Amino acid sequence: MRTGTAEVLVGFCENRHMALFRRRRSNDSTDSAASAATAAVTAFWDAWSSVRSALAESVDSDTPVPAEVSEKVTTLLRAIHPDLDWEVGKAPEPQSGGLDDMDLSTDIDPAKLLEQLAALDDPSRFTNAPAYAMTLRPGASEDARVLSERWSRSAPEDAQWIFRPVLPADHDRLSTTVRWDDHELDLSHVSVSMRVDQGNGRIDVGVYHPDNMFLSTETRQALADHVTLLALGEDEVVRWVGRVAPLDERPLDPLSPTSMPAVAKQMGDLLGGTDGWVTLHGRLPLQGAVEILLRHPVTRRDFPALSLFVQVLAPYTHADADRLPQDTSTTALAELEARIAGILGDNGALFMQQTGSGQRMYVYYLDPESGVLPEFETALMDWPEGKIQLRTQLDPKWAQFDAARRPYVRRLGR
Repeated sequence: MRTGTAEVLVGFCENRHMALFRRRRSNDSTDSAASAATAAVTAFWDAWSSVRSALAESVDSDTPVPAEVSEKVTTLLRAIHPDLDWEVGKAPEPQSGGLDDMDLSTDIDPAKLLEQLAALDDPSRFTNAPAYAMTLRPGASEDARVLSERWSRSAPEDAQWIFRPVLPADHDRLSTTVRWDDHELDLSHVSVSMRVDQGNGRIDVGVYHPDNMFLSTETRQALADHVTLLALGEDEVVRWVGRVAPLDERPLDPLSPTSMPAVAKQMGDLLGGTDGWVTLHGRLPLQGAVEILLRHPVTRRDFPALSLFVQVLAPYTHADADRLPQDTSTTALAELEARIAGILGDNGALFMQQTGSGQRMYVYYLDPESGVLPEFETALMDWPEGKIQLRTQLDPKWAQFDAARRPYVRRLGR
């Protein structure tokens, strides 16, 4: 893993008296809210069979969902979170796939490689593709986005439907025609301007269409917002976009809307370390060197399902003069990290690690509904270099991580 690097003096997070595998602390208000949300998600899927056919018929006939069905779906979703909106439509066409989509790494299991090759030749991946998509719209609400992810992950198996927690980018629709206020607008004629404000970490977007002069103010704004959403997807809009405005004149340096994701990626590269990680180095009296690996920048949108904070303290026995790991300890820590990453998959992620004074501290977040925690704990039990300590806490707002990273992000000036 490559990282951006900064030299700073840092404090070392110590917790010498932590009990082995301490369970998460109780928080009545957090637990109560989580329980209510879980019950509301369950209630939605219990009712799914009663609205499924009507939703599919509205997509097939290209007509609005019947009012009573629409109201029922809205009520069920607003019980999950009051900011949730929704839409239904045709499922996206399956991608043709190819060698570019395959895992061709040198250490891949030969059996998995054969499975991938067989999948390319299987015509059923097109004929059996889902026909419909239901998409939630959490908007700018981070809490709603967390719960839309929970809704999507708990969806029942349904061969005809896909369930999307947020509106994704859809560049194919940027070449279609839409109708607003009796105007047919060909989106292929749209051009955009993008102004990057690195200080605020935001991009201001201007959207031009030749017919803007004939449209009302409200329609021009709606069109600009629509194009931006299709170009970036809802998560990226919330993450990067500051202001979206319609333009009366074509930009001096017009861009295609399809170029917007590349600009957003450049913004992320400017704000963070290489590949989204930053390495910090420091030295403390009597303790020696300290190294911190920090995921940055990262927002709640990047990992909406991960709300269980897990802190791991792993001692190591082989250290250099600076009390940093070396030789067999370096290898053992790397193997432990790889084993945990394999266990977690998309059910958890490393957010931070801090090394010094013969100990490495890890901060992970896990999906609490995935059931991955017991296997995670088991992976720590045979650590050969001392007693590993672990603490867990339900933390849907990432308060623990935000507190841990705040001094370092401030020193980085980001």
